[in-house]
Amino acid sequence: MTVRGFLLRRLLVAGPVALGILFVTFMLIRIGDQDPVAMLAGPMADAPMLARIRAELMLDQPVLTQFWAYLGRLVQGDLGRSWQGNAPVTHEILAHLPATLELVTLAVGLGTLIGVPIGLYAAERPNGTFDQLSRFGSLFGFSLPTYWLGLMAIFVFFYLLDWAPAPMGRVSMMVEAPPTITGSVLLDSILTGNWAAARSAVSQLILPVGCFTIIATAPIIKHTRAIAIEVMGSDYIRYARACGFPRRVVRRIALRAALVPVITFVGSEFTSLLAAASLIEFIFAWGGLGHWGLNAILLGDFAAVQGYVLTLAIASVIIFVLVDLAVLLLEPRAQARA
Repeated sequence: MTVRGFLLRRLLVAGPVALGILFVTFMLIRIGDQDPVAMLAGPMADAPMLARIRAELMLDQPVLTQFWAYLGRLVQGDLGRSWQGNAPVTHEILAHLPATLELVTLAVGLGTLIGVPIGLYAAERPNGTFDQLSRFGSLFGFSLPTYWLGLMAIFVFFYLLDWAPAPMGRVSMMVEAPPTITGSVLLDSILTGNWAAARSAVSQLILPVGCFTIIATAPIIKHTRAIAIEVMGSDYIRYARACGFPRRVVRRIALRAALVPVITFVGSEFTSLLAAASLIEFIFAWGGLGHWGLNAILLGDFAAVQGYVLTLAIASVIIFVLVDLAVLLLEPRAQARA
């Protein structure tokens, strides 16, 4: 199958999935007990004002009517207007998404560079000392709540040791932020030659990326170890050992065989952490998409919540398509099955 045909098949599946997610989200946020009209109107609003605002937002219409009207605007690229920021949802998403991608990409990248070698090495000697330690570390990382890890990192490294800067945003308030080019403060600082802002951005990244890396590394170690143990017990690995190949060659063969399932898992890990970034961003006042989406949920900002969930759904579809493409290129047998 050609890459074009593969992409077409994936897009045909992704459309109904995104529509279903959007429909469920639309219904769930409207059957909740939050009333955004009261928050928008304020405590001094009378009944006629509340009715007028409700009519302007179409909240006096049946839910299915509201959904079809929303789809009509969505087809035209209009995701509505955020009530918390009084700005178009599309602009808000584009402004906050780069910060989240910067955080999650660095965390998953570091987690992969740390977790995959540890998992492979642990699988070479199952139940050995290193394997036991890696399993304990992985279990420890699984057990840590995200919010607790972030708060403890701030308490220890900022409050007690004074090693880290104040967890307030992506760049110090004492440094002039660079103009927005990519949306990443670090990249924009490098591109504009603002080295003071670049150093500040790196220092602000250390704690949130470190916490997120711990969360990302633990499952990668666990799954890489499980995949590698299965590969190490295969016939071709035993044959390679019987032929007297050096350990590094056997390890390279095992890595090549385990690469496809590991890449698939890392892709799923990226999507899950993209959705879970809200707590870390909220604790560190990161100002990314997760922070913005969490505020929208707490404030009952219907349009923002719908745009946030739709963005996560589209991002997940894109990531899984990229993972499938990587598998298609790395594994010839996948092309025959496709």
